[in-house]
Amino acid sequence: MYHARFKGTHHEIGLKWGGLLLKNGKSLLEGVPFPITEERISFSSQCIPFYQEYYPEALEEIEGIAKGQKISSEQLLAVLLSMYCIMPENKCSCVAFKSEGHIILARNSDFLTAIEKLYMNCIYRFETSGKSGRPYSFQGNTTAFVEMEDGVNEHGLAIGLTAVYPAVLGVGLNAGMLLRYGLERCRTVKEFTEALKALPIASSQTFTAADRSGDIAVIECNCESMNVERPDGRGGYVSAVNSFHSEKMRRYSCRDIDDWNAEERYQTIEKAFHSEEIRDPGFAERILSGRCGFMCQYDRSTGKDTVWSVVYDLETLEIRRCEGNPSRKKFRQDTRFLFSGR
Repeated sequence: MYHARFKGTHHEIGLKWGGLLLKNGKSLLEGVPFPITEERISFSSQCIPFYQEYYPEALEEIEGIAKGQKISSEQLLAVLLSMYCIMPENKCSCVAFKSEGHIILARNSDFLTAIEKLYMNCIYRFETSGKSGRPYSFQGNTTAFVEMEDGVNEHGLAIGLTAVYPAVLGVGLNAGMLLRYGLERCRTVKEFTEALKALPIASSQTFTAADRSGDIAVIECNCESMNVERPDGRGGYVSAVNSFHSEKMRRYSCRDIDDWNAEERYQTIEKAFHSEEIRDPGFAERILSGRCGFMCQYDRSTGKDTVWSVVYDLETLEIRRCEGNPSRKKFRQDTRFLFSGR
């Protein structure tokens, strides 16, 4: 997993990083694990006006990367704006809970082993204000740069996503961009939930979110509908995999696809919370590492694996990450990120 620190405006960050990669002989488009088809180019062009209206900073960063890489921004936009929408592949698991002295959000990222050396942990610090004020600093993890798949911001809002195969497809912002939008602009779960209600959503996904006040939720959403579920009545926790489980959203789950044992992972989480009483960061790590049942025990020869795991504790403001499959590698504390007021 690459580790990167970014500082400046969105465009400056993109330009510097794209140029640095080029200087070291790396082309981002050569590492894309799917063809950049006319379908992707057409879809991204339909989404661009919504980014221009709601999240222009994302486009500024992508334009900067393309300029630094000396490549077509059209090609790069086609890759990034179509992700989670056309042929989504990443399969992940999230869980969040509160206990004495802990507010936990934990996530496994399951993806393709072919590009696992390209995955990134990023720390963003913005120096100038945009139209909405200075974006919040955040630390995040990603398989696709610019977009984020989990992260925590300076105010202690943590979010993790799981992609859901789209039964319906809209035009607008995709899952990884929506999550990053939340990290940059929201302080609380409530603010993030309200933002999602106002934003045009292209893809289908769940967001598991938690903040320093102890508010926790799973938000299932697509271009047509949304459901917000909190721990009350669910044993004090929420969880999500690569399908919808609420009564409202269940009809949007596609059954005849390879979802990488999503229901088995979901049931592992359910059983763990019904069988163990001590709920602390170690408990979250045991779930993610497969010690409570199937979670990350993929056959790597098939090209799939858990490529990182992370546990955010918003009470103690600690981040623990495993860079690789947690059944084989250890979680280590990351103390580099500075939270506001600490």
